[in-house]
Amino acid sequence: MSGELENKQSLWTMLLLKTISLQRGLPTIMMRFMMHVLFKPAWKRSWSKAMSTQNLQILAFSQYSTLLPISVSPQLQELCSVVMSTVGGLDDLEFSLNKFKDSLTSSLVAQAIDSSKHEAHTRRLLRFFLWSSKNLSHSLEDKDYNHALRVFAEKKDYTAMDILMGDLKKDGRVMDAETFGLVADTLVKLGKEDQALGVFKNLDKYNCSIDEFTVTAIINALCSKGHAKRAEGVVWHHRDKITGAKPCIYRSLLYGWSVQRNVKEARRIIKEMKANGVIPDLLCYNTFLRCLCERNLRHNPSGLVPEALNVMMEMRSYRVFPTPISYNILLSCLGKTRRVKESCQILETMTNGGCDPDWVSYYLVAKVLFLSGRFGKGKDIVDQMIGKGLMPNHKFYYSLIGILCGVERVNHALELFEKMKKNSLGGYGPVYDVLIPKLCTGGNFEKGRELWDEATSMAIILQCSEDVLDPSIAQVYKPTRPEKISLVDSSVAKSSHKVKKFVRKMMRKKYAATKKKKKFTAN
Repeated sequence: MSGELENKQSLWTMLLLKTISLQRGLPTIMMRFMMHVLFKPAWKRSWSKAMSTQNLQILAFSQYSTLLPISVSPQLQELCSVVMSTVGGLDDLEFSLNKFKDSLTSSLVAQAIDSSKHEAHTRRLLRFFLWSSKNLSHSLEDKDYNHALRVFAEKKDYTAMDILMGDLKKDGRVMDAETFGLVADTLVKLGKEDQALGVFKNLDKYNCSIDEFTVTAIINALCSKGHAKRAEGVVWHHRDKITGAKPCIYRSLLYGWSVQRNVKEARRIIKEMKANGVIPDLLCYNTFLRCLCERNLRHNPSGLVPEALNVMMEMRSYRVFPTPISYNILLSCLGKTRRVKESCQILETMTNGGCDPDWVSYYLVAKVLFLSGRFGKGKDIVDQMIGKGLMPNHKFYYSLIGILCGVERVNHALELFEKMKKNSLGGYGPVYDVLIPKLCTGGNFEKGRELWDEATSMAIILQCSEDVLDPSIAQVYKPTRPEKISLVDSSVAKSSHKVKKFVRKMMRKKYAATKKKKKFTAN
């Protein structure tokens, strides 16, 4: 009994974490910034290599192994080499497996799948598992089927999942709640929400009960892709099973409506929460704030600031205080519409209102200033951030330097790079790869060579070719018109040509209005 209770508690914890991970889209500024700026993590690049046949000396930990094996058994190595082989088709794979003479155990099958899942094609993994179930007969337990099904769900192979679920149902085996949650989530991500609901409605055929865990799992899966209306149908039909999970359910529904940018329905969910005694927390309000800002970004940009500030006032009335993440949601949308004045005002409001901006806030304001040509003001914002002791990571500088190079302001980019080096952040390689070709294509080969030598002295491996430093090879692009250097910030100063054009336009309007008035008086 205690083991069953512990299992249920672990499942419940998993579902709560799943719900929170759904909401990770809420701090969109941080997440989108990282997605656009961060490079692919090194562990992802090296994972496939680490799982190759040459590196099978250490296995990844599996729930089927009690200890982490130091070396690989010959039987496991033989199975993995057969499954991961790229020679021959599926029939050839089964023919090779039939030559396996050692004793086959369920633990060996699970370890082979774990070791091969990142290298072998899912069809080969499926054929291997089906061959194992045929040769082991009743030796494969329900947990082995569930483990294989989770692997195919992680690989997002719908056909393999469908075949294995059919066998699982035909043999009368048990699908556990964790497996169903992963299967439902994968089906919805593949655009097969009807199939996910079909599996949920027929859970009894998989010997899996419809309880608060499975109901919460299907609701989370549907809401993750914006199918909030269908999720509400599940809530209505199974409301007696989710009495203890109301906050979790409300968060999922709120997120589902926010994905659709449906402010009306998202507001209704918040009202229902309050009516049922569930006070929306910071996560809920940030979700609603993102929904509201993204809707206004498309349909009512002028309402971005006033409506967002009204939501923040409501938050404070419930003792839920906005954080930099809340303001960053608004700043991101303001930046997309190039609303420079409002962005600077929001940054000032944060400082004066006791919510200290983080480095993402300064990044968003500096970004919109650089993109709109306010380079002096943008540099002041960066200096202000550094003066307050905020230490952004090197991705902050990567993005802003890339923007400055994109708008042909390499000198400003070099100044920002010097500030980056003063902070000793490291990770200078990508910046050199951007600046050196940009300087050389602009004709500044001397500065490009200086940066190249500087990077070489620090043993930085550059991705750009040394040919860009050769004037006889590199193609120099000259600007179509000379750059005008103004000592006044471009947000204040305007060219005389623009002023004259504006005056002529106003004079024409005034002349047309006078002429129309005289004609009306004459009649």
